[in-house]
Amino acid sequence: MPRRTRRRLVARALLRPAVTAGGLGILYYQLPLGAQWSRGTVAGFLVGLVAVVALIAWQARAIATAAYPRVRAIEALATTVAYFVFLFSAAYFLVASSQPAAFNETLTRTDSLYFTVTVFTSVGFGDIVAVTEGARVMVIVQMLLSLALLGAGARVLLSAVRAGLRHTRDSGS
Repeated sequence: MPRRTRRRLVARALLRPAVTAGGLGILYYQLPLGAQWSRGTVAGFLVGLVAVVALIAWQARAIATAAYPRVRAIEALATTVAYFVFLFSAAYFLVASSQPAAFNETLTRTDSLYFTVTVFTSVGFGDIVAVTEGARVMVIVQMLLSLALLGAGARVLLSAVRAGLRHTRDSGS
């Protein structure tokens, strides 16, 4: 593959998820998240988690048939992680807004995003701490799902890359 084509593919593989993450970020900061944490918001959160699984499945199919499956996998992983992070950020913001004692300090949207990323990356600086049992359960769920997303999700995407490479090789593209 010519160097220019490779650069263009890599740029596109980085640009599309960056635009998607930027769009999700704008949406996160613009959505009216004033609702209380309730059965309805829990249901919405669970639907969001199902959407993460559906996104991974859809991306795996797209990777398996892509002309450049490795590039598509990079895009898929970056997009899925961004969606996952903003989903948990919104949930933490709603919990903190409706239950002020859930965390050791009041969380803004940026604080919620920061907390989500520190939990996702297993850094956990300790400056923001889940205090109530419900908030701690939610953090445990995020920790376990983060591991699943990175482990199982990456494995699914890697399998799709292998299938895509076989498909590309077999079709002579």
